[in-house]
Amino acid sequence: HQLDYLTGIPSQCSFIEPCKGIYEELARLENRHNAMLSFAPGFAMADFADCGMSVFGFGTDESATQKAVEQLRRVVADSEKDFALELHSPEQAVRRARERGAQGQPVVMADTQDNPGAGGNGDTTGLLRELIRQDSRDAVLGLLIDPAAAKKAHEAGKGATLPFSLGGKSGVKGDAPFGGEFTVERLGDGRFTCTGPMGKGNPADLGPTALIRVSSGVRVIVVTRKMQALDQALFTHIGVDPGAQRILALKSSVHFRAHFQPIAEAVIVVAAPGPVVADPAVLPFTNLR
Repeated sequence: HQLDYLTGIPSQCSFIEPCKGIYEELARLENRHNAMLSFAPGFAMADFADCGMSVFGFGTDESATQKAVEQLRRVVADSEKDFALELHSPEQAVRRARERGAQGQPVVMADTQDNPGAGGNGDTTGLLRELIRQDSRDAVLGLLIDPAAAKKAHEAGKGATLPFSLGGKSGVKGDAPFGGEFTVERLGDGRFTCTGPMGKGNPADLGPTALIRVSSGVRVIVVTRKMQALDQALFTHIGVDPGAQRILALKSSVHFRAHFQPIAEAVIVVAAPGPVVADPAVLPFTNLR
């Protein structure tokens, strides 16, 4: 069965409702009907007739399997309103993070529309710009993919203070490079081993990497190669303890939750300018059924 509504990527995580409850009910239905069931939340940015949600199942008893699939379809259909995830502008998100980020755990902000795991380039600056504008001390943004800036930091050396033009190179409407003076705090080769649930034990190589800091205290992890911010090792390998920060700004939509949600005081989903559109209602579809 196919469902007749679409959802954005950030609301599809099985760590949060309604997907958490849907998958729990899926498991109960499997046991009850001796069937193997699946729920696919869909990918709204793929403009073709079947890009939406679907449920399907396999089993040795056709009647029981059909019944299980239909019950799962009803569960998903009844969850439509619960997928309406709140999206915040950068200004709103940073203000909320500053208000809440003093509880001993970081507030995590998901820069979802620049998620490299879903088609973003990881170089938009809308959230970074707002963090600096609001003087967000003890905030770290990762990762900003900017090979030229990483190279410049390595050439300048640790401790150097110099002007940078960060990000904004992929031509996203409403985005632009961020210019400012930053101090090079740490340098690294970008090589590490993932430690979180998404990729534990897997090697990563981000190329020349730098941790740079603006005078207000906002820090940015600048890397050469593209990777979604889904593992705390992206921070620890350059000397940043994620749990000790007041604000963590991550270029990710869903995958970050497995490793970062357990340490977060709150998670805020941010809709800064970027190509990975979070709200399907604004997409210019031409091929939907």
